[in-house]
Amino acid sequence: MRILLVEDDKLLGDGIQAGLAQAGFAVDWVEDGASGETALRAEPYAAVVLDLGLPKVSGLELLRRLRAGGNAVPVLILTARDAVEDRIKGLDSGADDYVVKPFDLDELAARLRALTRRGRGEAAPVLSLGGIALDPARHSVAFQGRPVELSAKEFALLHELMLNAGRVLSREQLEQRLYPWGEEVESNAIEVHIHHLRRKLAPELINTVRGVGYLMPREVARG
Repeated sequence: MRILLVEDDKLLGDGIQAGLAQAGFAVDWVEDGASGETALRAEPYAAVVLDLGLPKVSGLELLRRLRAGGNAVPVLILTARDAVEDRIKGLDSGADDYVVKPFDLDELAARLRALTRRGRGEAAPVLSLGGIALDPARHSVAFQGRPVELSAKEFALLHELMLNAGRVLSREQLEQRLYPWGEEVESNAIEVHIHHLRRKLAPELINTVRGVGYLMPREVARG
């Protein structure tokens, strides 16, 4: 799941990026509001972590522009501003959550999972489909009740396919959602991960739509 971090404190931004990556997020990080606005126009993010005291364009102004333009991406404000009026202003400007620094990284990751889950209209924290149970919080997968060991990228790919069950996702779309800026992507990386998932789970769980991409069907036919 790819998210955007907009934070001008280099030390804090580096720590958040590393911590959220450990929690399974692909994190793009920019250090000012103008760059955040540009990134949001170019990439389809699952969520945004947004500081308020940003150079060039303030976090609040960026949020207002987002909502005025019809962008409904979940936004979590992460700021040192702890006054009640600041919280009210942030939430009334379109934020979905408001967290005050200092904070716990595990809680931040949990709040992001909750935001994206609510954004998709889902209630259950564990995704279930075709005998697969995927728990984003525990970073665990079971197939027909049996634990399955997946690499970080295999887990992220399976997560995206399950979130989009019934929809065909192209290789380019999957790369865009799994790999943050600066992370090198081998030309056949998605194909290799798909091969591994089929071997570890079941071949019929992921279909190849020739010339288009990959599909996890909502109903899995078993022979």
